[in-house]
Order: sequence, then C-alpha cells, then structure tokens
Amino acid sequence: MDFAFTPEQDQIRDAIAKICARFDDAYWLKKDKEGGFPKELHQALAKDGWLGIAMPEADGGSGLGITEAAVMMQAISESGAGFSGASAVHMNIFGLNPVVVFGTAAQKERMLPGLIAGKERACFAVTEPNTGLNTRSLKTEAVKKGAKYVVTGQKVWISTAQVAEKVLLLARTAKGLSLFYTDFDRRFIEVREIEKMGRKAVDSNQVFFDGLPVPEEDLIGEDGKGFEYILHGMNPERILIAAESVGLGRCALKRAAAYAKERIVFDRPIGQNQAIQHPLAANWAQLEAANLMVFKAAWLYDQGKPCGAEANAAKYLAGEAGFDACQQAVMTHGGFGYAKEYHVERYLRESLIGRIAPVSPQMILCFIAERVLGLPKSY
Repeated sequence: MDFAFTPEQDQIRDAIAKICARFDDAYWLKKDKEGGFPKELHQALAKDGWLGIAMPEADGGSGLGITEAAVMMQAISESGAGFSGASAVHMNIFGLNPVVVFGTAAQKERMLPGLIAGKERACFAVTEPNTGLNTRSLKTEAVKKGAKYVVTGQKVWISTAQVAEKVLLLARTAKGLSLFYTDFDRRFIEVREIEKMGRKAVDSNQVFFDGLPVPEEDLIGEDGKGFEYILHGMNPERILIAAESVGLGRCALKRAAAYAKERIVFDRPIGQNQAIQHPLAANWAQLEAANLMVFKAAWLYDQGKPCGAEANAAKYLAGEAGFDACQQAVMTHGGFGYAKEYHVERYLRESLIGRIAPVSPQMILCFIAERVLGLPKSY
C-alpha cells in the first residue's frame, strides 16, 4: 500500500503551480469584482497541453487518468484561483468523457482536438429548472427530422454558456434520453446570465433552445442511451470537484495560519491561543481525510473498478471540509476576514459551490444509505 504520488504526479503539481503563480491575488480579486472569463489562465494551460490531460493520446491528449487530472485541478484551486480558476477548465477535463468512451473514432478526431488546444470551449447542458437532480424527467426535446434533430427546451445553471462554442446536450428523443455534442449556435439559443454569490469570472446561465438544428452525426452513441452515457462522466466530476474543494480549503487554511502568526493582540500572536489553534488543526485533519477519499476514488476509477460510493463520499467529505476551512479562515481574520482585500471572504463564497454542485450533500447521503448500507430508497 503506497499513499505517495508518483514522480510524474509530483511534476504535474509543480508545473501547474508555476503556471498559476502568474495569476496572483490581485488578478483574482479583479475577476471577482468585474467578472470576465479568465482566458489568460485557460490559454496558458492550453499552451502547455494541460487541457487534454485525461484525453486520448491519439486525439492530442496526454492519455493520463483522473488521478492526474485531480492533481492538476487541486493545484489550480489551491493556488488561490479557487473555483474561479478551476471552473474555467473543469469541463475540458471530465465533460467529454462520454465522447471518449462512446464516440466513434471519427467523432473523437473531430470533437476533441479543438478543446485540447484551447481553441474551443464547451458547456454541459443537462440540468433543467423543473427537474433538478431528477434527470430522467427532463423536458428538452430533440425531434428527428430527416438527417438532423431539432432541439427545443430550457436548461439552467449552465456554466460558460456566455463564451462556449460547443455544447454537450442531453435531450429527450422518441427513443428516450439522448446525448449530443454540437455547435452552440446562438442564432437558435438565448443565454441569460444568472447573477450569483461568487465565481463571477465563470458565468452561470439560463439557456433557451428554440429550434436548434443538430446533425445526426453529432449524436453520441445510440439514440436513447444518453442518460447511461452521462453517468460515465458523473464519477470523474465528483472526484474533480472534491479535489478542488480540498485545494481551496488548503489555500484558506494556509492564509489563516499565516495571519494567526502575524496578528498581535494583547502582546502575543493570536495563533498562540488554543481557541485559534484547535479549529485550524481540526480543519487540517478534515481536509487530509477528505483528500485520502478523493484519491482512493480516483485510483478506483482509473483501475476500472466500481467507485460510485467513493466518488460521492469524496465529494461530500471534501465539500464539507473545504467549507469549514474557509469559514474558519474568515473567523480567524476577525473583522478583516470580511474585507475583500484579505481574500478569505471570496474563498468562503466559492466554497459553497463544492457543497451544492453537482449534487447536494443530502442526495449523496441518500445514495450511500441505499447503495452501501442497503437501506430502503427514500425518494
């Protein structure tokens, strides 16, 4: 049993950290205030080939696993970029897994290189306003007409739709739920941005499809099997979100510990007080425990073994640990923790993403109760 990263994985972490070091606190503070996609980070990662870390070598990727992708995404978040940075490239890493697994050779050759090179950006259109996590009940329709499908319907919480050139779309056909990867043709799509608590740099949107024509060659796999296909992207997504949550929590914890050593009250650093020490020490332990589950889940996935319970548990544990660490970082700073210039308030706002998305803590607990403990389904 070996818990150490390989030399290659350590090199990935170091290389990503060096790229992210170019984008300092001032960069992310400005993005948090003004918004705007962090294209500079996106292109820097694309230039060095990192957007294809988990894509097949035959299509221009690195052919590495979700373990290596988790190392990469955690390093981005931990750099201080948080979810503002991680979400800018997140879709590239896991989103097209259904294309990698179920797409034809011609589809992979056509669809993957643009993403890997950073020339194209994709959004992931599954969630709908009135279905939430009940994906099987989604209403967006793709009606077959000759050699194309015509898509009509509505999606919500679609990240990067303001800047995307492509969309991975789940829609209902005559045979069931089907998956498409196609052009994000704005002549037939209306995008309305949702103003939200944090992560202003990466937009979230309502998206309305009004007769979007989709060529039948953009159908991934078999008609009617789209829900089965997106399941292959769900475990990697949970693992990567979890890795990012741990990274953000570590960033907040590091900043809190540094402040606690420097802040002098009553002629002594506040970090000398156990009321400050103990919560931060507990945060460290919780983050490390969550991280072990993250990389256990990643290892299982890369070995082709069942990992649903572990991927969900990793997301749950990391989401809670990341949030707790960010909250404690604000409290450690006291009043200054509420000031944007100290950055920890941004970390706290962004840490909620790791708790909410892509599945709630309660649904994860329901899943584990049913699938691991054998308890009756509660919904």
